[in-house]
Amino acid sequence: MSKTFRPYDPGQMYLMPAALQDWLPPEHLVYFISDVVDQLDLSAIWSRYEGERGYPPYHPGMMVKVLLYAYCIGVPSSRRIAKRLEEDIGFRVLAANNTPDFRTISDFRKEHLAALSALFLEVLKLCRRAGLVKLGHVAIDGTKVKANASKHKAMSYRRMKEEEARLSGEIAELLKRAEATDAEEDRRYGRGRRADELPRELAVRESRLLKIRQARAALEAEARAEAERGGKGTGVPEDRAQRNFTDPESRIMPVGGGKQFEQCYNAQAAVDSAHQVITAAEVTEQPTDRRQAVPLMEQVQANTGELPREMSADAGYFSNETVTELTARGLDVYLPPDRMRHRQRLPAAPRGRIPAGLSTTERMRRKLRTKQGRQRYRLRQELCEPAFGQIKQGRGFRQFLLRGKEKVSGEWRLICTGHNLLKLFGARNAGLVGQDFWSSVRAA
Repeated sequence: MSKTFRPYDPGQMYLMPAALQDWLPPEHLVYFISDVVDQLDLSAIWSRYEGERGYPPYHPGMMVKVLLYAYCIGVPSSRRIAKRLEEDIGFRVLAANNTPDFRTISDFRKEHLAALSALFLEVLKLCRRAGLVKLGHVAIDGTKVKANASKHKAMSYRRMKEEEARLSGEIAELLKRAEATDAEEDRRYGRGRRADELPRELAVRESRLLKIRQARAALEAEARAEAERGGKGTGVPEDRAQRNFTDPESRIMPVGGGKQFEQCYNAQAAVDSAHQVITAAEVTEQPTDRRQAVPLMEQVQANTGELPREMSADAGYFSNETVTELTARGLDVYLPPDRMRHRQRLPAAPRGRIPAGLSTTERMRRKLRTKQGRQRYRLRQELCEPAFGQIKQGRGFRQFLLRGKEKVSGEWRLICTGHNLLKLFGARNAGLVGQDFWSSVRAA
């Protein structure tokens, strides 16, 4: 007895043209991204095309939708995006079957990076209008993200001095040998021989020497600037100070709990406690977090129009100056002076009135030992670490594609924009954002 199956004919032709809207369920992320981008201000991108002639470019709105969707699902590579535009139904629906190649996608991102990174603020405003940002408690933290450069392309200041001396000697020896060879050939063949190109081995050494001298000069300029700014140091780089030839603004930083070192940037985020929405995003080339708390809180205020009531961060951000400045601005600060392990049990705070002579450090230690202090500080673990986990583990973003602090900062804001879009999408699906909100957004 033969079994009857449902019809299957890969060569079946459609009698009527298929509608893209029928290819995915209506609640799919693709349609959400499309609707949201249609409400964003893309004037900075549109303005770049005014008066442009030649073959018509791809629609800017479509390109923005494709890029944001790619960052939401963890496909930031332009080559992988181009492949998805041919093979993935979600990308094909979003692009309406347009298939820009990887170079077009890459060039669009580079050309409009400033405008694309500004969409972080646009999406954050939507999250706030939807009630996903309360600014009751904001936690800050940093995570090391690999730079688009190898740590083996970095060189210390001490090694630069040694290599500069070695290469200078080798170049002098090569030139001496070249002069001797020229003299011998002139004697044997006459003076008509061309000599307008350097021998390859000499050209390679001179090129490397130039790069080393430029890197050494940059390190010395940084050391002088640091000494003038803070009165610290001698204005001369330490022998262990390093600079990378591929991405000079990145730094070798400890990762994996300090067990290994990689060429990285330090990506910072301020996360709101209501729905883990990122309210500020920045990148620094400094391996430590010590001076980042105040700038991040200033960015939160600039992005939202106000400061949160409370903020928390780990001990890496602590300094007396930081606590004093943030407290003076009206923030309730939870910032431990000492490194604390997860689930570490602290002794109870002493009872009674706080002694008048306590230092800022002693007051903070006492504050974090109270029941309320322990509860509020524990929020930090529930905010930044999950957000970084969703970005790095869930969506696989562990290395920047671009180079240079300015470009990397723009890329980090794009990543955080994708994170916030997913929070907004999840809130809509959970019924936390009503239809009246979306109607008001469309009307605006």
